[in-house]
Amino acid sequence: MALAPQSPNTAATGQGVDLPDLRIFVFILFFVFGGITSLNDILIPKLKHLFTLSFAQAMLIQSAFFAAYFFISLPAARLVQRIGYMRTAAVGLMTMTAGCLLFVPATLTTSFGAFLFALFVLAAGITTVQVVANPLISLLGPPATTHSRLTFAQAFNSLGTTIFPYVGAILILGTLSSVDPETLSGRALSLYRAAEARVVMETYLGLAVAITLVAAMVWLRRNRLPRPPVENTRMLDAFNLLKQRRFGFGALGIFLYVGAEVAIGSLIVSYLMQADVLGLQEEGAGKLVSFYWGGALVGRFIGAAVLRKVSPGKVLAFVCAGAITLLLIASTQTGTLAGYALLAVGLMNAIMFPTIFSLASEELGPRAAEGSGIICMAIVGGAIIPPLTGLLADAAGLRMALALPALCYAIIASFGLWAARRHVPAGAAIPA
Repeated sequence: MALAPQSPNTAATGQGVDLPDLRIFVFILFFVFGGITSLNDILIPKLKHLFTLSFAQAMLIQSAFFAAYFFISLPAARLVQRIGYMRTAAVGLMTMTAGCLLFVPATLTTSFGAFLFALFVLAAGITTVQVVANPLISLLGPPATTHSRLTFAQAFNSLGTTIFPYVGAILILGTLSSVDPETLSGRALSLYRAAEARVVMETYLGLAVAITLVAAMVWLRRNRLPRPPVENTRMLDAFNLLKQRRFGFGALGIFLYVGAEVAIGSLIVSYLMQADVLGLQEEGAGKLVSFYWGGALVGRFIGAAVLRKVSPGKVLAFVCAGAITLLLIASTQTGTLAGYALLAVGLMNAIMFPTIFSLASEELGPRAAEGSGIICMAIVGGAIIPPLTGLLADAAGLRMALALPALCYAIIASFGLWAARRHVPAGAAIPA
């Protein structure tokens, strides 16, 4: 999943700073936070089995994670203004490390609530790093190649979301016992949960070590860039932008898109395990999650070429129609066709986030940075839509649950068609 690129204030740095070594670090950041976010899709079936959760309860994993975007995005932006890009990136990385380390007490107590808290702290760090990474990659180089650098950085994000689920399936789901925890009680159940939770803990401890090393390298370079200028504005002033129809509709689109994307990714393992779909075990189904996120990686390159020649609003409506069609196939068909139709939705998702963002921001002008902060907060859709999808899955089954993401895509398609009919002249902008 990508985050909206922000436009940094380069007044203090002229036309950008050519620091190739820092660009490499930023690419690494995109890879790491993209990969860790996609690990949630592997963690959900693990904890669902471990704590015998319903789908709605298991989706609280995504709620705990994506709620951080709502609460942390704007404070993180303020932190950048006060201590600078590199120091804030280091703070975000160490917060991510703290979140990974919190998996230790969560494992020792075998408490689902403790796992949720660890995920929230981890996501708070990721949100902070993302708030830094997007404007920083724009800053590190000449303005003429900013779009190219952002696209390249987003490719690293997609690479992380493709690789991490495959490796995570091996590490986290590969040892999943065939024992049904519902048949256990008392000490036997506690020992079983402790043994299975230890696998999750060891995975995140490994991530903590790797993140700490990256944080140390970033901290050593904390003085390489000047601090951005401090703006004398209130954080809440940005919400006035929601009164602007185009931006408000687009922010809703981001909310629904992230919610639909995350909900589908969260259900893939359970869906593919069904006997009338692919009938796979947990590890095999988990490995296929990489195809869902890998589709977004491939689709990003295809979409970049198509968007040069076709109206973005029409392209957005088209891929939404494609996603709805694939969800319809997945919900009505069986076997390989149904399984791979659901995985192929990732290909349709590829250009949605940046296209919705660009369409929503067309009239913002000098307030584009404020709008980007609101867009970051709209990612909280990933905390709300998945639990609702889980409730629907509990009540009517996994196939019927796909109707909610389909509805989200239908609303996003209407935004695309609406935006295509309302072309914004070059230079048009609402007042600062």
